[in-house]
Amino acid sequence: MSKSNTWESDLLKLVFNNTTASLIGDATGLVGSGTAGVLWVSLHTADPTEGGDQISGEAAYVGYARISIARTVGGWTVTLVNVGPSTAANAAQATFPQCTSNTPTEVLTHVGVGTASTGGGKLLYSGALASTLTVSQNITPSYAPGQLVVPED
Repeated sequence: MSKSNTWESDLLKLVFNNTTASLIGDATGLVGSGTAGVLWVSLHTADPTEGGDQISGEAAYVGYARISIARTVGGWTVTLVNVGPSTAANAAQATFPQCTSNTPTEVLTHVGVGTASTGGGKLLYSGALASTLTVSQNITPSYAPGQLVVPED
């Protein structure tokens, strides 16, 4: 059984914008957190898969670290799509730390969104990048608004 387009959008808004999903459970619905907090975005050299966590295939270039994006409409744009999955995408430029060494050279293929700044962490969503990026010394992975897309289907 699949989710309705409206529920996909409501679920993404709850996770990425901390917006209450109405008409679920009691009168208030599924309520967003008291404090919105952040989600931690990771880059990967392979698909971390549904069974993975945030370190599965995670980038390891010298200087790499996950970045945080606020769980707000300023951090993520959620789009209801009537044909196909609804999506969440970065609302602002998402820039990762610069690679400070020629070794190792890595090819970034996937993005992950999770709950931890370091370590295993709970991987909430992952997906392929629109285009791969080879990272070597002085390369700074950076993604324009709307480039880090998370589908909910």
